[in-house]
Amino acid sequence: MKVWRIQSLPPPIMEDDEESKEAVGMDRIRTPKALAEPGQVRMEPEISPFELKNQLIQLAQEHQRKSARVMLDAGRGNPNWVAAAPREAFFALGQFAMTECRRVCDEGDLAGKPRRDGMGARFEAFAAAHRDTPGVALLQRIVQWGVDRCGFSAEEWLYELVDGIVGDNYPTPDRMLTRVERVMHQYLIRELCQGDESCGPFDLFATEGGTAAMCYLFDTLLANRLLRRGDRVAVGVPIFPPYVEIPQLHRYDFDVVEVRATGRDEAGRHTWQYPPEEVEKLADPSVKAFFLVNPSNPPSVAMAPETVRRVVELVREHHPNLMIITDDVYATFVDGFRSLLAELPHNTAAVYSLSKYFGVTGWRLGVIAVHRDNVFDRLLRAHPEEVRRELAARYAFVTPRVEELRFVDRLVADSRQVALNHTAGLSTPQQVQMALMAVFALLDADDTYKRQTQAICRRRMRLLYEGLGMPEPRLPLDADYYTEFDLEEWSNLHYGRAFTEYLTSRHSPLEVLYRLAERSAIVLLPGGGFHGPRWSVRVSLANLDDDAYRTIGRVLHEVLEEFVAEWRGAP
Repeated sequence: MKVWRIQSLPPPIMEDDEESKEAVGMDRIRTPKALAEPGQVRMEPEISPFELKNQLIQLAQEHQRKSARVMLDAGRGNPNWVAAAPREAFFALGQFAMTECRRVCDEGDLAGKPRRDGMGARFEAFAAAHRDTPGVALLQRIVQWGVDRCGFSAEEWLYELVDGIVGDNYPTPDRMLTRVERVMHQYLIRELCQGDESCGPFDLFATEGGTAAMCYLFDTLLANRLLRRGDRVAVGVPIFPPYVEIPQLHRYDFDVVEVRATGRDEAGRHTWQYPPEEVEKLADPSVKAFFLVNPSNPPSVAMAPETVRRVVELVREHHPNLMIITDDVYATFVDGFRSLLAELPHNTAAVYSLSKYFGVTGWRLGVIAVHRDNVFDRLLRAHPEEVRRELAARYAFVTPRVEELRFVDRLVADSRQVALNHTAGLSTPQQVQMALMAVFALLDADDTYKRQTQAICRRRMRLLYEGLGMPEPRLPLDADYYTEFDLEEWSNLHYGRAFTEYLTSRHSPLEVLYRLAERSAIVLLPGGGFHGPRWSVRVSLANLDDDAYRTIGRVLHEVLEEFVAEWRGAP
């Protein structure tokens, strides 16, 4: 695993206040001033790129304070856009919900719980009286869509939304609200399965973002002996670091086989696809599970159709019990995307988060999708008797018929330490926001909003490479949400192996990041920390204004040229 701790020889301390040093762990990193001396950097496996990011931000903030330059933090993937229309519908729904509560009981600061009888007619009257209020028209369309497309009773659908946004009841069912689940099912069929309903049906579990979904999956796989401590698992890399960091925790201690996206084109440029020899690792029957992010993070490229076909063949012909966990958060940024959930629905648990597409990282809106006929349940039924007895004791608080408790319902129970299963579930206001956003997207027949978000990322990619003075990479299946720029590839293509050998033997890739932060208040992340090429850097194309990317490209180019000038002047 390549994550980096930086030290100087000797390690000086920056002249900041002690509280700031302690907050960002400055006692454990070198001051960037020592980077001015080539050959004085040593690397030790220690911290994740996200911890390193905190150090870079502190340097960038110091430069910002001294120079009045705006800090450009392209290290984090939080988008700087929000889906405004469904939020307006959410707040309009909140206004209607409070009129419903006060109708039941209105004692100043205290109101009653909403009641469903006659709610449909009252909503129409509310909408007519507030026709000019932002969000009301969309809210009407969302309600009608549920009636027309899903066959909901208008009153029952409205009541689930109203009661949910008020948040006055525990989530019931705890896995996901009934109508919200049906809405999200249709959304996932469209975005992950290209509208192919034959891929399902899926059971969904609403979670506190993709982060919680990851935690729940790892824990339930382990708790149910579907994975055991020390088991071999495959991970597609480069990848979001927790997917390789979590397996190294003591409670898991998995034997990780990296499936590397090392593909290159005829000119030697990265395609970020998995070569055939890497995909063949999945045929090994000792590999119990395959974790991947698709489209990938940070290369931001979807798995090629021919690779998907080979994975399907390997599973069907050689490894029918392979468990696949795919994180498809960037799916909407690739036209025609089709998830492994669609191609291998019985073997796959899919994680999807609304955070990036709708700009709702703060809302924590995620979902796990599992086919109703799946490998996880099949393997549970195949456990030996002693394991079944152990699991019967674990889930006895939930049901006396533990053998009938499905994998997805074990996820729910485990998310609350089993004993608190009766209070499990994502908060109902979050589920309502999720539903409104999903229906908003489903109503957008021309994909207007999708085209807007895709255009933002593609425009910023173009501006970044304009600043670099290089042609923009145009990779098939590229989401353009991030780009992973390989400095060693740049060096080979533009200056040859002699310069590359000089650069890699005399310098560290993190010198580039520290120079950017210290001199220009620019924050990027090391690609090596994502298990990508050691000399690569990740740039998020989602979270800064457009012009910032031209600036980042220009300054990065200037820093790289400093190394070239040093090489040319070397004896």
